[in-house]
Amino acid sequence: MNLKRTFGAILTILGIVGLIYTGIGIIQHSSQITTLVVVGVIAIIFFFSGMSLVRNTADNAK
Repeated sequence: MNLKRTFGAILTILGIVGLIYTGIGIIQHSSQITTLVVVGVIAIIFFFSGMSLVRNTADNAK
């Protein structure tokens, strides 16, 4: 497996975890809004950059 695809998968998983954390925090009103906004924005960046790496990296397996 390519290193870029592995890194993309890790970023995607971190983004999903961050989005779940943000969603739970919004529903339960457990954290401050600024913390949830920062975590949510970083999670969206991680998710979309990870998906982009996975999608755009060519698979050279033979």
